[in-house]
Amino acid sequence: MSISYLKRPDKPDLAYIYTPASEKGSHLPLVMFCGGYRSDMKGTKAVYLEEQCKARGQAYVRFDYAGHGDSEGQFEDGTIGSWCEDALAVFDHVAQGPVLVVGSSMGGWMALLIARAREGGVHGVIGIAAAPDFTQEMYGRLSDQQKYDFAQNGFVEVPNDYSDEPYYFTQGFYEEAKAHLLLEHDHKHDFPIRLVHGMRDVDVPWETAARIQKTYHESDLDILYIQDGDHRLSRPEDLDVIDREVRSLSGV
Repeated sequence: MSISYLKRPDKPDLAYIYTPASEKGSHLPLVMFCGGYRSDMKGTKAVYLEEQCKARGQAYVRFDYAGHGDSEGQFEDGTIGSWCEDALAVFDHVAQGPVLVVGSSMGGWMALLIARAREGGVHGVIGIAAAPDFTQEMYGRLSDQQKYDFAQNGFVEVPNDYSDEPYYFTQGFYEEAKAHLLLEHDHKHDFPIRLVHGMRDVDVPWETAARIQKTYHESDLDILYIQDGDHRLSRPEDLDVIDREVRSLSGV
């Protein structure tokens, strides 16, 4: 599929790939995939789910936040709020009916923020190693020296298990994210939420899923823990589990 670009006045163009529904899948909700922090729409899970949706004729969209992948913009300029605006722009551009939002890691935070902003148009949410409020978790993991450096310099380097290049965790990014925290008060939605989380996830502990469940305790929410799963959840057996949840919430 070729990449399309969503052009916005005074904001970076957003790269996305949209697969419309076929006649046999026209009754199914659009599946929207939201990637993680520093990830892009060419990742294993995003492409795999596209293939599965295409096979059953289900509409599907994957995209890159500004500063990610093929979208315009600088990564360092991004915030949780601006990336949520990106996701909502894509949502509003392609949605013609109910949307099943699937979010991986930070994308799980985005999916829940989309659900809050567009509840009437959301069919359900699936979080894959969902990481709402991960900025608080990152700060909590800093050593006393790192916290001192963070306060003095306005940023700190955090080791990145997926690249030789460390994450640059900035004071501005951390402070802006506070406006979008979700786990500090209760929520209720009238659509299902499913969480798939690996018990061996060292980046986003499995307890995060339990915290989400506690915060959304009045919603239809179930957790599927994968005993030997890590943060990526990109093995064939993990992908099958994720697609099974997509099919289940889609009514397939």
